[in-house]
Amino acid sequence: QVQLVESGGGLVQPGGSLRLSCVASGSIFSIYVMGWYRQAPGKQRELVASITSGHSTNYADSVKGRFTISRDNAKNTVYLQMNSLKPEDTAVYYCNADEVFTTDLSQYDCWGQGTQVTVSS
Repeated sequence: QVQLVESGGGLVQPGGSLRLSCVASGSIFSIYVMGWYRQAPGKQRELVASITSGHSTNYADSVKGRFTISRDNAKNTVYLQMNSLKPEDTAVYYCNADEVFTTDLSQYDCWGQGTQVTVSS
């Protein structure tokens, strides 16, 4: 079994910053892609940013230049630094780990429970 636990969400004023963290735990051998998705009320879940084990990154156009994704492979942890936050960034943010290989050679695609980010004055 593999679990993802997110932290770092909260309430912030427009223009502020937040840093999200997500730790993967279990008998993990490797994780190919880790990423962040978000879902606002009444909208579909969308990709925010992703990063491969080789640190190649991909961002949604709406967050380019404001958000930075990074990861620590040794700690199975991914981070999302969010700057210049806007009200439209308000959503539940979900951590995802894709192509997770465990020591018994099983493969998983895993999701965290979500963390609320609210940008409001």
